[in-house]
Amino acid sequence: MLRLFLALLLVMYAGPATAQQLGPPKSLVKSTPDKPKPKKVKKAPPKKSPVARELFAAATEPAPLEPSSIGGYAKGCFAGGVALPINGPDWQVMRLTRNRNWGSQYLVDYVERLASDAHALDGWPGLLIGDMSQPRGGPMIQGHTSHQIGLDADIWLTPMPDHILTPEERENMTAVSMLADPFTVDPEVFTLLHVKLIKRAASYPQVARIFVHPAIKKALCEKASEVGKDQSWLAKVRPWWNHHYHFHVRLSCPPGQGECQNQKPVTGDLGCGKELTDWNAMLKKSAIAMAQPGAKRWKGKSPLTMAQLPKECGTVLTAGGFEPPIPDDEDEDAEKPAAILAALATKEAGPPVPVLTPAQLFALTGKGDGIPLPDRNPKR
Repeated sequence: MLRLFLALLLVMYAGPATAQQLGPPKSLVKSTPDKPKPKKVKKAPPKKSPVARELFAAATEPAPLEPSSIGGYAKGCFAGGVALPINGPDWQVMRLTRNRNWGSQYLVDYVERLASDAHALDGWPGLLIGDMSQPRGGPMIQGHTSHQIGLDADIWLTPMPDHILTPEERENMTAVSMLADPFTVDPEVFTLLHVKLIKRAASYPQVARIFVHPAIKKALCEKASEVGKDQSWLAKVRPWWNHHYHFHVRLSCPPGQGECQNQKPVTGDLGCGKELTDWNAMLKKSAIAMAQPGAKRWKGKSPLTMAQLPKECGTVLTAGGFEPPIPDDEDEDAEKPAAILAALATKEAGPPVPVLTPAQLFALTGKGDGIPLPDRNPKR
C-alpha cells in the first residue's frame, strides 16, 4: 500500500516537468529573423506633354511629306502644304507677319477659283484673305481653335481696294463689321453684293461649312430669294460667334485621305427657322452679360498638348529635320521664337462685337433708367 502511494506521488511531480521538456530549451531555439521590408521607391512624375501651339507656331516651312490632312479641323495637322501667293489677280493676303496663308493644294485652288468667279460673275472687287493655316497646321498661338488641317480660310467681308496694299496697310487695316448692334446687320454696310459672295462661296461641292455671325445668317435667309430661286446653299451657312467682319470657309476632306476626319454632312434644313430663334436667344443672353460692369471675356479651353493630337502629327512637326524649341513652362521670361513673337504682335483683323448701350440694355431688361451715361451728367 505504501509503495502504491509513493508511486502516485512520483507521477504527480514528474508529469509537469516531463510536459515542460517535450521540446528543446528556449535558449537553444534559433529565432528566424524578420525579412527586411522593401524600401518604397519614389516614382518620378510623368513628363508633361508639351503644349502643341508653340511648337507648330515656330515652324515656318511646310512638312516635306506627301500631301495629307490629318485628324479633325480642331485637332490635327497637315503635310505637304502650299502657300497662297500674297497677291493674285482678284485677291490679296492680309496680316503677312502671321505666316498663315498656307493650306492644302485643295484649299489654295478653291480660294483662287472663288476669287476669280466672284469677280467675273458677281462683280465683287476682289477678296481680302485672312487666316488660312500655319505651314504645318496644328493649333495656333492665338486666334483660332480650328484651321488645323489646311482646309479652313477666313475671307474678309471688306472688298479688296483698287491698289496693291503695302505691308504696313496689310498689318494695320481693319476689316469692317457688318453689324449695327449685337443682333442685326447694318443695311448700309451689308449689301446684296455680300449675299452673292457668300452664296458663291457655298456653291462649290467641296465646301462643307461656311460660318457667319447669326445676324448675317438671318439677313441671308431674308435676302436669299433676291439672288436666285435655289436656296439650298443656305444649309451650308451656319451661325457662329464673332464672324461679323469675315466668313469662314471649311472644305470637306480631299478624296483618298483616310486620316482626315470630315464633319457630318449638312441636312436639308436651311437653318432659317428654330435654329435662328435659338441663336437670337443666346445672343441676347450674351449681350446682356457683356454689357454688365466688369464683364469678362470667355477664355476658352485649355491648349492642346502634343499627346492630344494624332500621333502622326509628331512626324509632321519634325519632318525635314525641324527641331521645335520646347518651351520652358517654369521660365515665363524665356525668349520665344521669332515666328511666335511676330504672330503675337499682330493687330486683330476686325473690330469687337458691338456692346449694348445703356438704353438698349434697359429696353431688353427693364433695368436702369435707360438714359445714356453722357446725358446723366450734363456739363453745367
